Amino acid sequence: MSGRDYPQLRIVPVTFNAACAYIESTHRHHQPPRGYRFALGVADKGGVLRGVLVASRPVARVLDDGWTCEVSRVATDGAKNARSMLYGAAARVAKAMGFARIITYTLHTEPGTSLRAAGWTNDHRTRGSEGWRNRPGFNRSSFPTTDKNRWVRVFMDTPPEPPPTCAPPAPNGQLALFNSAGQGSAEEVTS
Repeated sequence: MSGRDYPQLRIVPVTFNAACAYIESTHRHHQPPRGYRFALGVADKGGVLRGVLVASRPVARVLDDGWTCEVSRVATDGAKNARSMLYGAAARVAKAMGFARIITYTLHTEPGTSLRAAGWTNDHRTRGSEGWRNRPGFNRSSFPTTDKNRWVRVFMDTPPEPPPTCAPPAPNGQLALFNSAGQGSAEEVTS
């Protein structure tokens, strides 16, 4: 089959609910995620959704630094280049949103061809979560617990400072922005 035999694909916006419904119906070993930062889809020329990607906060607490975004789910119907298009688009979106890096994981048995094609680097092998067997409320049947490879795209080697958080507007009409060290500044709130 030549490249012309495959439908022309393009990145499209999708809602979180639409992405979750697609993941529910097509993903091999995961349920839809519980939350997200952004979701993307890939559709063919006829507008048929051929795959989705959901990015969220990192699952590992040590990586949840405010500068890291994690691709938590990717599901496609097998359309050629759909996965690499989604991974490439996710990296562009994360960079545009100001993240320092974006990560994802694959099973150790998966080659990561789509990630390599999208410019991602395999930077770490994690051990399986077999030791979590006795954790209360841990549903081991909902996902694989084998070793995984962590893949990354880095946009900033060292973020300038902790990302700001936003406090509710003060009664005097000013909005206080604070970094994680508690240093803040006030800005006039305009409506």
